[in-house]
Amino acid sequence: MAKTRRRMAELLPEVDIVLEILDARIPLSSRNPDIRAILGDKPSLILLNKSSLADPSVTAEWTAWFAGHEKTPCLAIDCKTGEHIDRIVPAIREALAEKLERYRQKGMEGRRLKAMAAGIPNVGKSSLINRLCGAKKAKVEDRPGVTMDKQWVSAGGGLDLLDMPGVLWPKFDDRVTGENLALTGAIRDRILDVEELAVILTDRLRRTYPDLLLARYRLDEAALDAEAPALFEMIGRKRGFVVRGGEVDDLRTATMLLDEFRAAVPGRMSLERPPEGGKE
Repeated sequence: MAKTRRRMAELLPEVDIVLEILDARIPLSSRNPDIRAILGDKPSLILLNKSSLADPSVTAEWTAWFAGHEKTPCLAIDCKTGEHIDRIVPAIREALAEKLERYRQKGMEGRRLKAMAAGIPNVGKSSLINRLCGAKKAKVEDRPGVTMDKQWVSAGGGLDLLDMPGVLWPKFDDRVTGENLALTGAIRDRILDVEELAVILTDRLRRTYPDLLLARYRLDEAALDAEAPALFEMIGRKRGFVVRGGEVDDLRTATMLLDEFRAAVPGRMSLERPPEGGKE
C-alpha cells in the first residue's frame, strides 16, 4: 500500500486531473484520506459510483456537499448501468477549461488530456475505464484487489486514463468506517465475522430504512422493537433458513442479508449522510 501511494505521488505530475472514485453509499468511508493529501492542488473530479444502489435523495445531498464544502465538481454515476458516464468527459473539460484555453492559444488544441483514476479497492475504477473506453481494457472482478499495477488506456473525447491499484489505509481510526467498508464489500468477507457484520447491518437498516426492511422480509412493524440479534433471527426464520433442532442457520442468513444489501434487492440504501456543519 505504501508503495502504491509513493507511485501515485510520482505519477501525479504526468496527469492533468484526478478522478477520485467513491462509493455513493459511503462517500466518506470509501475515501482514502491519504489521497487528498497526495493530490494537493491538482484538479480533481469526484465520481460517486454505484449510485444505482444508493438512496437517490442522499446521493443528491452528497453531490451538493462536495461542491459546496470542497469546491470540487461531483457527479453521481454508475459503471454497471452506464448512468451519467457520458457526463464525465464534459465535466473534465470544464474543470480544465483554463488549461485547455492555454493549449488553444499555443495551437495545441488536439493535445490529449491525461486523468488518473484513484480510489479504494472494489470501488469501480476498472469498470469506469472500461465504460469510458467502450471495451474491456482494464481487468474487472467483483472483489477487491484485482488491479495490481498501473495501466494506461485511451478513451474517447481525447482522454487517456491511468488506472492505479486500489489503496486502503493501514488503520481505521473510526469503527463505523471499517463497518461501512465491510458492509459494502470493500474488505474481503473471509477476514471478517460475517454473522456479526450481518447483525450490524440489520441494526442499521432497522433504524434508517425500516419500511424497506419490513417489506423485503415480510415482517410486522412490531419486529422493529426487537434487538438486532433477535431481528436477525426473525429474518432467518421468515426465509426458512432453519436447521435440525429448530435453530436458525446464522451463516446462511448472514450471507443472504449481505448479498441482498450489496445488490440493493430490498431497495436503494445509503449508509452515510453528509456531515452537519461542513465538517468531515
